[in-house]
Amino acid sequence: MKLSSALVVLFLGVGNFLNAQHIEGPSLGNGIFNVIGKDSTFTMKMGLQLQFQGAAQWEEQDGSFSDAQSQFLIRRARLKFDGFVYSPKLTYKVALGLSNRDVSGASIYTGNAPRYILDAVMKWNFYRNFELWFGQTKLPGDLETLTSSTNLQFVDRSLLSKTYTIDRDLGLQLHHQTQLSEKILLKEAFAVSQGEGRNITYGNLGGLQFTSRLELYPFGDFNKGGAFVGGDLFREPTPKLAVALAYDYNNNAVKTRSNQGAYMITDAGLHQTDISTVYIDAVFKYRGFSLLAAFAERTADEPIAKNADGIDTGYVVEVGTGLNVQLGYVLENNWELSGRYSNITPETPITGDPSENQYTLGVSKYILGHKLKVQSDFSYLDVTGSDDQLLFRLQFAVQF
Repeated sequence: MKLSSALVVLFLGVGNFLNAQHIEGPSLGNGIFNVIGKDSTFTMKMGLQLQFQGAAQWEEQDGSFSDAQSQFLIRRARLKFDGFVYSPKLTYKVALGLSNRDVSGASIYTGNAPRYILDAVMKWNFYRNFELWFGQTKLPGDLETLTSSTNLQFVDRSLLSKTYTIDRDLGLQLHHQTQLSEKILLKEAFAVSQGEGRNITYGNLGGLQFTSRLELYPFGDFNKGGAFVGGDLFREPTPKLAVALAYDYNNNAVKTRSNQGAYMITDAGLHQTDISTVYIDAVFKYRGFSLLAAFAERTADEPIAKNADGIDTGYVVEVGTGLNVQLGYVLENNWELSGRYSNITPETPITGDPSENQYTLGVSKYILGHKLKVQSDFSYLDVTGSDDQLLFRLQFAVQF
């Protein structure tokens, strides 16, 4: 049975069950329902994330901007499950994408099937502060990508994250944290993965991918994991800072953006090259004010894919640098005013792509934190040697 049909059956079954009896469920944002095994050997929480977005875009033409090009879309529609199995030290997370943007990207490498699965990972706290993760989930790359799409400060992530992210992959991860002193906290994460992204069935065509991330919290951890929550909704009573360095090395990578992008196809097979990506980011929060700064750089040993006769195939590794700085202030009434500057500077002689500067102003109303919110932003995109663009977006988001 196809997954879509199975989901319909699931919802019909749940609907019939709810019609049969009145059930008092969790509060909004804490799952649709929570299940605990009769013998307490497992738990499951099921949640639903929805994001509805409208956008209008204008392009500069001969000194003036064109008529608006508008669209409406379901930006995200996701089912999420989490809990533990046998012991609270063995947890799991499953996330299924249902929107077209989540499931797109079918190819022979995914068995020509939609990419429904976002996360399918087990986490084993096997000793003190050590956790072993195995399965498919986000790699420990840049902070903005590691921040859940539910908790974003703006309508969507920045140019830096979209261009240089390594997102999700299949493999193993080791996570640990060390309390260096009464306040200073160090968190470490190391990953070994397949190197070609999520839902790959015909994979590991190149080498393995190795990722590491170190996070330093000089004033202690953020309230409720707030380092990975957009804006300072928890209004940190004392200054909090996290500084991080991450490095990703993809050995014999076969895609244009490390484990993302297009496969680099040549007449002699897939082009392979070693790709390295460095991330430096910092986040600061205090009494409603937040500041995030991030830098990324991607390099490759042989960025241009060529055929056996030396002719360029058109596939090029997207090497270059990116910068993102964003800040905001959450008012007492849970309105937030925010601003963001993002820059992408490709190695133009190699990629042929121009540099881009994007300036964004955002307004958010947090009705129930990030669980129920309305967000809007307006951006000006300055593209070197090309037409500039204006972009307006309005998004309603809810998580059950």
